[in-house]
Amino acid sequence: MDERFLDLTTLLKASLGRLLAMSPVTTSTLPPDMPESGVYLFSQGDNHLYVGRSNRLRARIRRHGSEASRHNVAAFAFKMARQATGRTIASYKPEGSRKNLLLDPVFAKAFLDAKEGIRSMDVRFVREDDQLRQALLEIYVAVVLQTPYSDFDTH
Repeated sequence: MDERFLDLTTLLKASLGRLLAMSPVTTSTLPPDMPESGVYLFSQGDNHLYVGRSNRLRARIRRHGSEASRHNVAAFAFKMARQATGRTIASYKPEGSRKNLLLDPVFAKAFLDAKEGIRSMDVRFVREDDQLRQALLEIYVAVVLQTPYSDFDTH
């Protein structure tokens, strides 16, 4: 294996351990001394649902559950709304687009409900400043914890 890649992946297991060992908080109780960059995890108890990464952790975590967040910044909530309404297949035609889905009152309510649910979920995070390690850690956490709302689909 390439030595640089091996170096980047060596600490992934330890970082996951630190992430899971963190006492969970919510989007409204994020500590003032949290890191700027890293990987975050949304869970309901032992049910780990979504992992993401950001260089602006506090703002990014809050956007997932903010009532005012649009579909492009509340991706986790949008995925939950898709699941709740059975509209799981993405479409790039106007009639099946995200914008069009939000015109459907049932879907729009499911999206709002999902954002509200996210606000009460457990959130954990771990500092990771190195961008490559941050990306690899996001993938590693998603694979190991089998987070159902994390995907790496291209658009």
